[in-house]
Amino acid sequence: MKDKRVLYVSSEVIPYLPETEISSMSFEAPRMINNNDGQIRIFMPRYGNINERRHQLHEVIRLSGMNLVINDLDMPLIIKVASIPKERIQVYFIDNEDYFKRKATYADEEGNFYKDNDERAIFFAKGVIETVKKLNWAPDIIHVHGWLASFLPLYLRNYYGNEPLFENSKIVTSVYNQGFEGTLAKNTIDKVRFDAIEEDAIVELEDPSYVNLMKIAIKNSDAIIVGSEEIPKELEDYLNTIDKPVLKYHNMDNFSQAYLDFYRSKVLI
Repeated sequence: MKDKRVLYVSSEVIPYLPETEISSMSFEAPRMINNNDGQIRIFMPRYGNINERRHQLHEVIRLSGMNLVINDLDMPLIIKVASIPKERIQVYFIDNEDYFKRKATYADEEGNFYKDNDERAIFFAKGVIETVKKLNWAPDIIHVHGWLASFLPLYLRNYYGNEPLFENSKIVTSVYNQGFEGTLAKNTIDKVRFDAIEEDAIVELEDPSYVNLMKIAIKNSDAIIVGSEEIPKELEDYLNTIDKPVLKYHNMDNFSQAYLDFYRSKVLI
């Protein structure tokens, strides 16, 4: 992987959030690429429950300041950055006062799913892409983890489909058993339609469940990695119907060589 550029886009990364399959792999996979002479960038949302002082986050003024249009509203994009101690790994945080200041990730203290999680996901996808454009950093691989990051393949292939910086980028999506009950807002599809994304690309969003979000991500990816030992049966069946490389589940102890081989022989071709 010498000098190959891998962009990791994740809804969770340790040490900034508690340990889960997603947050752990979103740290271990970039570290593995780092140790194999690749270049990496990691992006995640700057949730309000991330302690900025303890983790030494600071705003990157030259990258902040643009507005992203979400459902006809201008939403300011703030970019922060921090370094994972001892790892020589930088993490970029996508921030916005309205979407990410609240002191939790996906739901309030009573466990109620935030009504604007769809807009937060769209904002995150656009924010990552716009920031990478500003960095002028063309990734060879973009590896997506977690449902809040799952709009990125859709937007990159459709909304940003003619962006030259990404013309050779391959998208890998990891599918986990870490989703959500119920659906996003019923009008999620209208918010994506606002960005003039074609109807046949978003038909699954008529019912914006976790499974359907992941189906759209899979549809717009070049390769898939199964990130959990068990995933929803409907997604398992769906993966059996697609003509794309799929890497079966590997646990944290033995993923490293499998991911490297998959990147090299199935993705970077």
